[in-house]
Amino acid sequence: MSQTMQLAASRESCRSWIDAVSAAALSAMSKVSLNLVVLRSPDITRAAEFYTRLGLQFTLHRHGSGPEHFTSVLADGGVFELYPLESGATVFGTRIGFRLPSVDDAVAALTGHPGAIVSMPAESEWGRRAVVLDPDGNKVELAQLCGSDSQLNR
Repeated sequence: MSQTMQLAASRESCRSWIDAVSAAALSAMSKVSLNLVVLRSPDITRAAEFYTRLGLQFTLHRHGSGPEHFTSVLADGGVFELYPLESGATVFGTRIGFRLPSVDDAVAALTGHPGAIVSMPAESEWGRRAVVLDPDGNKVELAQLCGSDSQLNR
């Protein structure tokens, strides 16, 4: 099977899965959406640099007398923030995910972060995906947008 045919089959599988999940989700909770993810890091500048390589754009914020933190507004309007880890606190293995135009490009952008890649880009029942670790050990799932032609343009 050619790469183009494999990609088309993968897209169809991805669309079918999304349609099934979407239908179930819509019937149960049509008005619920995720709008905020906050991660804590002992080095928010290092963490922001990592996530910037995935395509996020950050601004530095402070609410009142609270700590300075990085904020990124995502394409769907959701907010992703990086707050400093409080003294003595620990970070537990949080797992988050981003849908991107190209998983391969995102993984390639992380070559300067040793040990960041947990699983290389590969086709799955959810489409093309990879898993990476951020500098604080949080697992980050990268999923390619369904219908993205980035693989055909290589």
